[in-house]
Amino acid sequence: MSAVEDAVVTLSLARRAERFPDRTAIVDVSENRLHAPAETVREDRVTYAELSRIAGRLAGALEQRGVGSGDTVCLVTRNRVASLALVFACRRLGATLAPISHRLTPATVTRPFEVLEPAIVVAEAAQRDLMRSIPHDRTVTLEELAGTDASAVDAGTERDIDAPLLAIHDESGESVATLSPETVEWNCIDAVLEWGLSREDSGFVLDPLSTADGLFRTALPVLYVGGQLLLDRAFDPSDTLTAIDDGDVAVVSGRRAPIRELAAHENADALADLECAICDHAVDEAPVETLLEYGVTVSRAYGAPACPTAATRTVAGPTDDDAIGRPVLDCEAQLVDDGGTVLEGEATGQLRLSGPVVADGYATPADDRDGSEAASKSAPRLADDWFDTGEQFRRIDDGSYRRP
Repeated sequence: MSAVEDAVVTLSLARRAERFPDRTAIVDVSENRLHAPAETVREDRVTYAELSRIAGRLAGALEQRGVGSGDTVCLVTRNRVASLALVFACRRLGATLAPISHRLTPATVTRPFEVLEPAIVVAEAAQRDLMRSIPHDRTVTLEELAGTDASAVDAGTERDIDAPLLAIHDESGESVATLSPETVEWNCIDAVLEWGLSREDSGFVLDPLSTADGLFRTALPVLYVGGQLLLDRAFDPSDTLTAIDDGDVAVVSGRRAPIRELAAHENADALADLECAICDHAVDEAPVETLLEYGVTVSRAYGAPACPTAATRTVAGPTDDDAIGRPVLDCEAQLVDDGGTVLEGEATGQLRLSGPVVADGYATPADDRDGSEAASKSAPRLADDWFDTGEQFRRIDDGSYRRP
């Protein structure tokens, strides 16, 4: 992998479609049938030109349904090409896309909607049971949206407004960080530089695209640099290893469960064809050591919805679970004590983050948007341009961070 010399340094999908229209952007390796045999991979390839056209048609369909600048579109689906096309569709409309995790339960899926006021909720048909619990009366399936007879929004149309591009909730669904187009782009740039991604690379996203990890550690950075992204509607280690064995994958990124399943699989030998694995900081040591044994470069990554990748470290041998590494290029870190005083040198305190890769704010309930004391307590953990992680860390003499 090499760095970003050939990247189109803009978030515009239309620019990529103009520059390399026939290059494959996304490969959907999802199995065609629900109970397809293991290692059955159905490849649906979408070029950058096709992805741009899909985004334009979806933007037109949303616009016909009344979605415009400043509106929020909630999306409930597993990993699909449309998940990413809708990011760029909303970019063209000046709207905000809020991916809602299909892993939330009927009891917890209502939480993001306590702070989000969507103009519409888009969902795949497979999520019909979860959709029954969502308190919103304007819904449309992905199939209905794709089938809308509407004019595509022009590929060069990207409306510059103050609205966020993405609103990402945490695992509980209780807090929702908002990221502007500029913040999204800075996160892509830092990921490309951190892992040396280039247009020659292909990446496989193992986490849901409703998470900051799934979007910002592989998916959007690979598309940003003009590479090839592989995704599976429902993670299947056999599908992933088959794709790796076929030579189509240079980098994977994932949390604890998918990395563990890949390393423990009977066909794990295919991992030797990988160049890089981006593992969440919480991934167990055993699968990390398995990856290293196969000659894979392993990078640990720490972050949160408000800062998708705050710190990383490259692992060269047996590692320390407590270490999270150094802040990425465009992220500043500091430790503060219980009174908010900044601590210098080697110290233990609460970690705060700042910089262009940090979210612009948190979505708050409509009733709390008047600057009242209730609003300050309800969600914002961003104050004076610093994001308070709420976690304790220790800074050691080399400038890296670890849990105390």
